[in-house]
Amino acid sequence: MTSTYRVQLTPDFGFAEAADLVDYLRELGAGRLYLSPILQAVRESRHGYDVVDHARIRDEFGGEEGLRALAARGMPLISDIVPNHMTVPLPESENVQLWSALRDGPESPHARWFDFQWPVALPVLGDEPGGLVVDGEVLRYYDHEFPIRPGTGHLPLPELLEAQHYRLVNWRESPGYRRFFDVSSLMGLRVEDPEVFQATHAVTFRLIDDGVIEGLRVDHPDGLADPRGYLRRLRPHVPGPLWVEKILIDDERLPSDWPCDGTTGYDALNMITRLLVDPSSRERLIETFARHTGVRDGYEDVRHESKKHVIELFFRGEVDRLTADLGDPGLRDAVAELLAAMPVYRAYVNPGEQPPEESVRLIQEAAREAAARTDPDAVAKTANLVLYGPPEAVTRFQQTCGPVMAKGVEDTALYRWYPLACLNEVGGEPDRFGVTPDEFHAFAAGLPPRTMTTLSTHDTKRSEDVRARLAVLSEMPEEWALAVDSWAASVSFDPRLDYLAWQSLMAAWPISVERFTDYLLKGAREAKTTISWMNPDPAYEDGVREFARRAIEVCGYSVASFTEVVDRYARVNSLGQKVVQLLMPGVPDVYQGNEITDFSLVDPDNRRPVDFERRRRLLAAPDDSWDGQKLLVTTTALKLRQRFDPEAAYTPIEAGEHAIAFARGDRAVAVATRLPVGLERRGGWGSETLALPPGRWRDLLTGAEHTGRIPMAHLLSRYPIAILEG
Repeated sequence: MTSTYRVQLTPDFGFAEAADLVDYLRELGAGRLYLSPILQAVRESRHGYDVVDHARIRDEFGGEEGLRALAARGMPLISDIVPNHMTVPLPESENVQLWSALRDGPESPHARWFDFQWPVALPVLGDEPGGLVVDGEVLRYYDHEFPIRPGTGHLPLPELLEAQHYRLVNWRESPGYRRFFDVSSLMGLRVEDPEVFQATHAVTFRLIDDGVIEGLRVDHPDGLADPRGYLRRLRPHVPGPLWVEKILIDDERLPSDWPCDGTTGYDALNMITRLLVDPSSRERLIETFARHTGVRDGYEDVRHESKKHVIELFFRGEVDRLTADLGDPGLRDAVAELLAAMPVYRAYVNPGEQPPEESVRLIQEAAREAAARTDPDAVAKTANLVLYGPPEAVTRFQQTCGPVMAKGVEDTALYRWYPLACLNEVGGEPDRFGVTPDEFHAFAAGLPPRTMTTLSTHDTKRSEDVRARLAVLSEMPEEWALAVDSWAASVSFDPRLDYLAWQSLMAAWPISVERFTDYLLKGAREAKTTISWMNPDPAYEDGVREFARRAIEVCGYSVASFTEVVDRYARVNSLGQKVVQLLMPGVPDVYQGNEITDFSLVDPDNRRPVDFERRRRLLAAPDDSWDGQKLLVTTTALKLRQRFDPEAAYTPIEAGEHAIAFARGDRAVAVATRLPVGLERRGGWGSETLALPPGRWRDLLTGAEHTGRIPMAHLLSRYPIAILEG
């Protein structure tokens, strides 16, 4: 296992199109083809996480026949799987298991699939009355369909509704089931039940047994009742790689008793980004952000406020259910404050077991923070109960932490507090400006050898090259302040959105008005300061559209000029982070298209179709453009990975303030420039040298050979990075 290349399958890009990529990917140096979910999802789905049938490979991609034809091309396949939830489709009759459970209630053989409260509240009704029609054995509500409980179809409508195993409620109300975050159309599965586990994984296991699929990436394990238990059941079926989409915060590490190869790489992504950021600009950038937005609160306060906001907006039902499980309705405020104070996605307490020391520490630390905001005795009681109390409460608290963290931080706080937006990534901490080379070396040396590393994914808030540009601002905060002051003086709309807009416009330049508008509308809805997905405001949204159009029309020339200056240094960041990620410990993943520059924003922008023909041409005839250099770095590093042991020792090499360097065993050395603006301002490398490990080393990018101590100015004379093979 040397590397993976992730592709997003869509109805327009299925197994046949992926098969056409295999020769290109081999030439690029990719080791495995890593596919987004392949089971049958909603027909028009562009992502595949809304699975509707676990017994079928998705028809729109070419079905199982197409998948087997792709596998026959000889590149091993990794599949993304979705154990936490399946979709509530429209019409609902397309989900066979859900239909059975709603029709027959607790007596249904499929009732055990779902985490229901009977009768199940289904939030589908609009604000206007009417629309419900009985049609034989089906209850219809516009495009919705619901089964009628046998023997109740003759009743008058009010009595019929009362007789069902479900209750239709307003779309704003909380559902009577566990869901994926706040998405009521994604219903949680009880894969802790052996029967459900087997039924939802049977096709996947058969494909692994047949050699069609080699390994798996597990989506959102934190939503499961027992992630560790799930992985222990899964691991024997997966002899190949097994990764989990686990978001780690700061120095958090994956639980040591999880039988998997590691995470999908957000921890590595955030550390690499911090490596590019100059911490000395922290206060200046925060001051510029505060001056433009009016936000004077620190990130910790904004994060708490955001988590409390989403608890009341989205998760009232979950908090009420958790409070009921705790057996004391007076604990509701304490529950909400404890959830808001949790610093991580989950603390991994398993009912009936002594909680791990780290889990106790995390919950007690959160309790101390929560106690400052509500009744300390109630908080202490709540903390004790979620550690040692009723099994249902212990599990439900764990399952609720993740959604509150994801919606409160990823999808709210990160859109409210953004002095330097490259730090506002999944699992990132936007108030942590930079790490030193020594801190990065310590992190890298501690990584599991087969964990995944990445720089971009289908879920990143910004692509790697957008972050490379934004990181440059940390080295030129004065110039940035002057530029954004001039743009804001020319075009303005909402101070809480405008500053994010200017960072995004510069970092994604050139960008169409349509793409820019779509991003700003999503950003405003996620921030929830004026509008949200639940509470639109057409007049405000029209204002966003007008701002986006005028920002490009009026300030586009100036933005382009500023970006041109930034790109002298962003190219250095882009190539440097690529070298580091591809050669550091772990299995590197390349997200579709990011072997050359990609300036995408949050999904769905980063899931747009990729021009693979352009990449093929460039690989066949490389040039010295930024794209050409990034492709050269990518293919050189990926092919080098194939020639050294994936578990080769990681050895830091002292390289001063403006470089990061390390060796992998005795076969590879990576050197990358960092903080290039500061390097230029001090006059370049001067007399700095780098001591190579013993032996002769060939620079695979230039062909030059080196040995011993070499001047940095010589080593990095052509490229700001070096890839050496011994």
